Amino acid sequence: YHHLFPMSQSASENTSARTRTRTRTSLWFSASFYALVLPVLVAAILYRLEPFQPVLLPVPLSPSTVVVPARNNRVLRGAEAVAQGQVQGPEDLAYDAATRVIYTGCEDGWIKRFTVNDSVADSVVEKWVNTGGRPLGIALKRNGDLIVADAQKGLLRVTSEKEVELLVDEFEGLKFKLTDEVDIGDDGTIYFTDASHKYSLKDALLDILEGKPNGRLLSYNPATKKTTLLVQNLYFANGVAVSPDQQFVVFCESVLMRCNKYHLQGPKKGTIEKFCDVPGMPDNIHYDDGQRQYLIAIFTALAPELDIAYRYPFIRKAVAIVMKYVLNLSFSKNGGVLVVDLEGKPTAHYYDLKLGLTSAVKIGNHIYGGSILYPFVTRLDIEKYPALPTV
Repeated sequence: YHHLFPMSQSASENTSARTRTRTRTSLWFSASFYALVLPVLVAAILYRLEPFQPVLLPVPLSPSTVVVPARNNRVLRGAEAVAQGQVQGPEDLAYDAATRVIYTGCEDGWIKRFTVNDSVADSVVEKWVNTGGRPLGIALKRNGDLIVADAQKGLLRVTSEKEVELLVDEFEGLKFKLTDEVDIGDDGTIYFTDASHKYSLKDALLDILEGKPNGRLLSYNPATKKTTLLVQNLYFANGVAVSPDQQFVVFCESVLMRCNKYHLQGPKKGTIEKFCDVPGMPDNIHYDDGQRQYLIAIFTALAPELDIAYRYPFIRKAVAIVMKYVLNLSFSKNGGVLVVDLEGKPTAHYYDLKLGLTSAVKIGNHIYGGSILYPFVTRLDIEKYPALPTV
């Protein structure tokens, strides 16, 4: 046909142009499919197949209702770094006033201790003992022993001779997945939390995002070696502090942004009451005997994006998928320290936009803050940089 009716050069060029156009269009649609449609399809498939199923929380989060009479929202302007680069992830702090050293557990398994000095440059850091796990909460006994909540090992005792002894790592056949924080009563009873019986430390954010009560508060009697379950179904059970009169123990629920008290004595024995609301996710809580107050470390405030995520479980599931398959996300913002009195009433709030603390103790005029995020301990002179009245 073509040899009988030869195509003109112009017609041939038009045909070639149409062919090139169709080819470019096909390539454009293919590129669009792979760039836009395919990722959506993969995400949809992952969303349906992902077994992680977050739920609505039992109560709405409302940290804005916490009224604090004094605050310092620029902590980092006056903060100093102690043991810079020598302690990685110092999650909790325990101060020994007799020797003027602070003990802390690090992510490499070492419990380290460093001296308290006027100048942070003079602080000396010592590797004290390695638990072989991940030490979190630390409490100092009067005889110099340490009681350690190790996220991987369980509840440990470390003697002053550096001998490590496992006290308990399960209750009624259910292993501790995330032994978290600890305190000791005057009678020697050890109170501690298992933040989650479902998730380990490396998946702790999944527990926080899931919104289910997987945490427990327990006690351990060293004399009888008996473990007792005090409270179950807690929303990421965290910090623990025995009241100075030994009447109750305060424990924190990070996800619900509150601290409760469990009555140990009196007519309310065995019952739970709210101790205080917290303007963020509480971590460790420590009693300050000098000022008769509690210091509650706040890992993060309730940022708008986190607030929205907690309102809608499907958003938390999407975040979990991103964390699992793409990259780790950080939720720490406006963390710091909330100071409350013996009744749980806030008296001061120290925080900063880029701060996230997991522990705080007061020594002299300074607040020392530990954090699972940092390779140092934060120190703030609260006389030089006080919390100022908000009204």
